[in-house]
Amino acid sequence: MYAGLDEFAERMTAFIRDGVAAGEPTLVVVSAAKIARLRAELGGDADGVLFADMADVGANPARIIPAWREFVAEHAAAGCPLRGIGEPIYPERSASELVECHRHEALLNLAFADTPSFWLVCPYDTDALPAEVVETARRTHPAVVAGGVAQESALFDGADAIAAPFADPLPVPPATARTMDVSLDALAAIRRFVAAHADAVLSRDRADDLLLAVNELATNTVRHGGGRGTLRIWREPGAVVCEVSDAGRIEQPLAGRERPRLGQIGGYGLWLANQLCDLVQVRAFATGGVVRLHMRLA
Repeated sequence: MYAGLDEFAERMTAFIRDGVAAGEPTLVVVSAAKIARLRAELGGDADGVLFADMADVGANPARIIPAWREFVAEHAAAGCPLRGIGEPIYPERSASELVECHRHEALLNLAFADTPSFWLVCPYDTDALPAEVVETARRTHPAVVAGGVAQESALFDGADAIAAPFADPLPVPPATARTMDVSLDALAAIRRFVAAHADAVLSRDRADDLLLAVNELATNTVRHGGGRGTLRIWREPGAVVCEVSDAGRIEQPLAGRERPRLGQIGGYGLWLANQLCDLVQVRAFATGGVVRLHMRLA
């Protein structure tokens, strides 16, 4: 927890310098403005640090864990501890993005449970973020540093709760949402249906990306979701939203966040959707599964 840019720079610079002095590979994924401030504070020490803009890496929060895993895998052979700083939560995030960012922060505990040599700090600006966002951080992280003091978080949800199928409610689709049944015989018609709506508001490349993602989800419904489901598509301010629901349940908490292995059977649909879309929301309710795709108009 930090209050304002000056405290961020002071705390994170000290953390980075300790890593550089110990020869520990360090990756910092924050905003471009904060990267510039850290570079200025670090001086020559910045040459020993990897930096990446969170706007590029984590615009879709589900892409962040694969980026951290790539960093860990690349440097694991060295046999030394690794350090990271990742700040996916910032005031400009939409309400839907914030929910998925919190989910991402919780899933970090599972994704790196077997990597004790990886020390990852997640900064939260208590001056800029709503109090409820900061409180949620205490539920998604086992340890919190506030006022320079580290302590276990009494609010931490625990690994079992984090690993459970994610069932947080989604906003109800608007009454204007267009609907179509999903089945094997309807896949071609679904592609035409989505293309007609996407082409009207998205660039050709982005419309093609959304169409490919929806096709993957509809195909998953046919193969793994009971054979039938429902597709909905609607407009929100600045975005097109598509949702596929069916009787299946996505039990794997890291589904869509783990790169499919060569020759793997299944697991490609959600991964591809996360690579193509600006935001992907996955839910597993008692009645079945829902995957909601967001594609910004810009």
